[in-house]
Amino acid sequence: MPHLTILYSDNLDAQANMNALCRTLADTMIAQVDEAGAAVFPIGGTRVLAYPAPRYAIADGQADYAFAYLNLRMKRGRSEATQQRIGSALLEAARSFFEPIQARRLVGVTLQIDVGDEVFDAKLSNLHPLFEKKKD
Repeated sequence: MPHLTILYSDNLDAQANMNALCRTLADTMIAQVDEAGAAVFPIGGTRVLAYPAPRYAIADGQADYAFAYLNLRMKRGRSEATQQRIGSALLEAARSFFEPIQARRLVGVTLQIDVGDEVFDAKLSNLHPLFEKKKD
């Protein structure tokens, strides 16, 4: 955790490099720090996943509308101010990505952040040790 999932209408595939968006958003998440300057998210746990929706209905259906829904899930423990900074940074990254696309077509973009504890949370990962700082 954290995981940011992007669900988007597949009519964006021709204009949007979703792999580039995923990398940009992951880098944005990794760059976030709290009030004490500590990293907010573990590098090894940061995930950004994008899924095209081949079937969708958007608005009134009178045009070739598109959408992207970005949902960040993270555990509790970060201050409200940190959560707001994370949201603002992700929104700005998404704005920069989608602005040229929105200049050519109608696209609705939503960013939502959910904070909470899971009912069950288990991990099987050998990624985290790659990014842990070695202690002298």
